[in-house]
Amino acid sequence: MPGRLRVRRLRRVHHEAEETACPTLPTPAENESVMTAPSDEAMIGSTTDNGAPAPSDRNSLTLGADGPILLHDVHFLNQMAHFNRERVPERNVHAKGSGAFGELETTEDVSAYTKAALFQPGVRTEMLARFSTVAGEQGSPDTWRDPRGFSLKFYTSEGNYDLVGNNTPVFFVRDTMKFPHFIRSQKRRGGSGLRDNNMQWDFWSLNPESAHQVTYLMGDRGIPKSYRHMNGYGSHTYLWINAAGQKHWVKYHFHSDQGVEGLTDADASRIAGEDADFHRRDLYDSIGKGDFPSWTLSIQAMPYEDARAYRINPFDLTKVWPHADYPLVKVGTMTLNRNPENFFAQIEQAAFEPSALVPGIGFSPDKMLLGRAFAYADTHRHRIGPNYLQLPVNRPKVEMNTYTQDGPMAFEHRGDDPVYAPNSFGRGYADNVGPDEAGWRPTGRWCARPTRCARTTTTSHRPARWSATCGPKRSARRSSRPSLGICLPASRATCSTGPSSTGATSTPTPASGSRRRSGRRPRATPPVGSPRARRPTLPTRSSRPTHTRATD
Repeated sequence: MPGRLRVRRLRRVHHEAEETACPTLPTPAENESVMTAPSDEAMIGSTTDNGAPAPSDRNSLTLGADGPILLHDVHFLNQMAHFNRERVPERNVHAKGSGAFGELETTEDVSAYTKAALFQPGVRTEMLARFSTVAGEQGSPDTWRDPRGFSLKFYTSEGNYDLVGNNTPVFFVRDTMKFPHFIRSQKRRGGSGLRDNNMQWDFWSLNPESAHQVTYLMGDRGIPKSYRHMNGYGSHTYLWINAAGQKHWVKYHFHSDQGVEGLTDADASRIAGEDADFHRRDLYDSIGKGDFPSWTLSIQAMPYEDARAYRINPFDLTKVWPHADYPLVKVGTMTLNRNPENFFAQIEQAAFEPSALVPGIGFSPDKMLLGRAFAYADTHRHRIGPNYLQLPVNRPKVEMNTYTQDGPMAFEHRGDDPVYAPNSFGRGYADNVGPDEAGWRPTGRWCARPTRCARTTTTSHRPARWSATCGPKRSARRSSRPSLGICLPASRATCSTGPSSTGATSTPTPASGSRRRSGRRPRATPPVGSPRARRPTLPTRSSRPTHTRATD
């Protein structure tokens, strides 16, 4: 008896608690259940994909209450079809990331180095930053030991400028050909689908140039405490050109104003088990509270001609420039002060590419940089679509006049303007020829004279031969200077040179060891205007340039 009374009392207490905790539900009308009675939100309603009022976001159209779903329930079909497609392919590299908007303020005068509008004194430039791990997938923990991506998009008055770097000043390899192999070694085995340390170390040990980055990765900065507590680097060497045409090679440094702090292996493993999105949450919450992270931007500037005689290859991504040789020059401050309104639209669809440059900034002969200039843009074409630059987060904030048109999901257009260049109907087009402002005057490993990258026009029916060598491959002709680029097409028995800065063309110098074979009569010079004169002259067998693949 006491037991029965106790059970009844417990039931009564539990029932009274339920009545107290449960909110008052809407009174259902006829043919309605408590779960489908209209709420305030249900009274507002929603729309179909074509903008009409939606019939129901909770119930499909069926043949009777318990019958099969009907094929003409278009709203249901559209919802399911879009659900099947609402994810885009994740990035093959840097898949897990976070980001925020902010601004770059140029506080110092660096106009002596570049004419780029965003780096002029006092200029504030809206920008977007995305931080990421390298090898992890979308759902991987933020605190794995891995380099961090440090990608920046600046919405400048001259177009978008993207700086796609890391939180380390160096990288594992210097030749882009090795990059896919490196990434695969850091991901998962083909058989088990598991990450494998043996695979990682096998690649690193067989590519000794990776030792610098591996040492950095295994050190105290290998696992940042947060995205706010790590530095950022452009890593590559870039070319800056000022208004007078003077050039400097530069490296970017973003030093965290919060200080640089790391996690121990034990803390990182613990946090990975508790909160896989620890770094993403920290960045979002800090900005949400008004604690805006900032970084001081500085550069190292190397005079253009110094690269020829510098003791290391200044374009080698596995090396740094000692600050004693080229001290830091302060540029300004980058501050992140606004969280994304929608993560997918503004961070996941954000497309960063080293190929996005503006006047006053150019490439260098860095092999990794030149390879990435293609690979990143092509990744976005595959991952997001060929019109990824029309998305609001990627679209430049300047008036556009590009002859890139149409394709899937295009919504930017020029009406009935001419779709070709040149044209006679008022639509502008670019027509620059001659030396490239952001070009180099390279030596080339085999070239006896410097050459110059140039854009040239030709009426020849035969393609020009481009080469990284000029003249015969003889050890006596090898130079100890680092290769700064490629030679222009070589004429017979010469290493040709491009136009000088004044527009004149240097006289070709015969390459050593390129004499004609004895007993062969020299070919007579054809009259000007004859078919023979219009044909490009090929070099002799001994001096004909060839494409080369340099080993590390």
